[in-house]
Amino acid sequence: MIAGGFGAAGRGPRLLSGGGRRATVISTVSTVAVLAVIVAVFALAPGARTVAHAFFYPRDMWQSFVGEPRKGLYSVGAAIWLNIRMFLVAEILILAFALFIALIRQSAHPALFPIRLLATGYVDFFRGVPLILVVFALGLGVPGLYLPVISYQHDVVYGVAALVLSYSAYVSEVYRAGLNSVHRSQVAAARSLGLSQRAALRYVILPQAVRNVIPPLLNDFISLQKDTALVGVLGVIEANQAANIYSSLTFNFSSFTVAAILFLVLTIPLARFTDRLIERDRRRRLAWVAA
Repeated sequence: MIAGGFGAAGRGPRLLSGGGRRATVISTVSTVAVLAVIVAVFALAPGARTVAHAFFYPRDMWQSFVGEPRKGLYSVGAAIWLNIRMFLVAEILILAFALFIALIRQSAHPALFPIRLLATGYVDFFRGVPLILVVFALGLGVPGLYLPVISYQHDVVYGVAALVLSYSAYVSEVYRAGLNSVHRSQVAAARSLGLSQRAALRYVILPQAVRNVIPPLLNDFISLQKDTALVGVLGVIEANQAANIYSSLTFNFSSFTVAAILFLVLTIPLARFTDRLIERDRRRRLAWVAA
């Protein structure tokens, strides 16, 4: 009965989707119809030509993409590389720091109580304060302290630090959810094999916890890639700031469209990869239950 039930469940998605050529035709027609309605609403709007010229003018889109330094126009296409570099550095630091925070909060040792209290306050604070305020606080406040070395860094450093502080609070909670998802019997089994508490955490709990939270982690990093644009408020010439400078000099917003397209090119593949991981994890769980 159980095998038959799961077999029926396995056929469920095919039954819901309709299956075969008929489902493909229906989905194609519905997609074309929706796109046609959207295009028609835009094309028939009274200000359609004005908006199209302001946001989708080909000459300005290309000019903003390649830039023109002699006129003070920064290249949005070149500036996006700074967003990518900030994203990669911040992601590595967030993964390590957030895991440290999560492990501290999961620890039950009495001597670590003050540190756990600080970690809890850190998570509550940075989850509650908007990221842009953290960027302003670090980028404008820290230089004013005139601390040796710390107060004399590039604005990119302060921007990345703000991203790390803010996102580590969120990612640490994702890690904690993963750690809590590992059943206590796994720990008991590891200890019964002679593993210490630290070894059980390293070889048994953490691998399972990280595997469980990879999809939500990737979703957070999709958001992180977009939020690198907030560093531009400090004067850093990243893609959004380059688009803003072009727009302020030419009075055309097509540069923002270029920046949006570039961010989509970066985030959509990661989003699809996340979907594939979620689907693979779902199939793995169903196969394990069915077995």
